[in-house]
Amino acid sequence: MHRIVVCSTCDGVDGKGFAARLRIALVQRGLAFEVQDHACMSNCARPLSVAFTAPGKATYLFADIDPAIDLDDTLAFAAMYADCADGWIEDARDAGRLRFCLVGRVPA
Repeated sequence: MHRIVVCSTCDGVDGKGFAARLRIALVQRGLAFEVQDHACMSNCARPLSVAFTAPGKATYLFADIDPAIDLDDTLAFAAMYADCADGWIEDARDAGRLRFCLVGRVPA
């Protein structure tokens, strides 16, 4: 199962609200992801943190996500991630601003 983890305690942003909006939007687009909000992802200097993970796929950590403007780019990345067999995305231009928020990519 594909999973998106959203920090729920980042100062100054509503991580739980972003996670809720993300859940609804993923269902509307037919993307099968579990969205989990998690207290503190230890990236406090760059709120809001969001991670993508799935068995056998690379894991991605993003920071500086702006819930007001980054929902569509997060959904675009989710679609690319779901379509990629190993999760190793070489060209993330379709993810718009989100590609500049990447903190790290960890191989499966």
